[in-house]
Amino acid sequence: MALVASNDPSSVIGSEFTAPYAFDIIVDRSSGGKMVITDVNNNVLLKVKPCNTTFHYERALLNADGKVITRLRDKIISQHNRWKVYRGDSRADKNMIFSTKQPNMIQFKTSLHVFLANKTSEKNVCDFKIKGSWSKRKCKIYMGDNDSIIIAQMHKKDKSKKVKLDKNKFMVTINPNVDYAFVVALIAIVDAMKTVDEDYAEKIIESTGQVIGATAS
Repeated sequence: MALVASNDPSSVIGSEFTAPYAFDIIVDRSSGGKMVITDVNNNVLLKVKPCNTTFHYERALLNADGKVITRLRDKIISQHNRWKVYRGDSRADKNMIFSTKQPNMIQFKTSLHVFLANKTSEKNVCDFKIKGSWSKRKCKIYMGDNDSIIIAQMHKKDKSKKVKLDKNKFMVTINPNVDYAFVVALIAIVDAMKTVDEDYAEKIIESTGQVIGATAS
């Protein structure tokens, strides 16, 4: 698989979140969808905070100082688990950066297509996509609608043995010149989608007393 070339349009949220070399980040997930993202030296890079409303599941992506970088919001009553991501603390369409949707209504593996804000037709080919197994923390993020260019990939182990990971932590390798804030936003969306699925399953169990099938990995 190829790395992203330096002239590829991989800066989605901001060029300040890119580096000319590959590096690892650590995602520490706690209950309720909170996340703290650090580098291998334990420096905080980003945070994810749940901020659900009565009608929407939402996440806020924050910098190390707690300032909102983007707001992630699900689309109510959506068959394809659609989410929209807005710049800053906005929810206005004019400030939308990108949107996501599942390519299929029923999926047994994680798969999410990403469309930049300038895409106006459902027939447009996706700009990025994430595929793999969320439960095994083995998802990869690709540029375009094929599997030839990986921009980031998740893994549960630190190959260098420098970082001790517990069950709530996993690593993501960010390839050169790739916007790691964008990568974290996608991870936060997938995590939120799984939380929505789990909440829905719990409500079904409570109302019917029956256990339904497990959610996709």
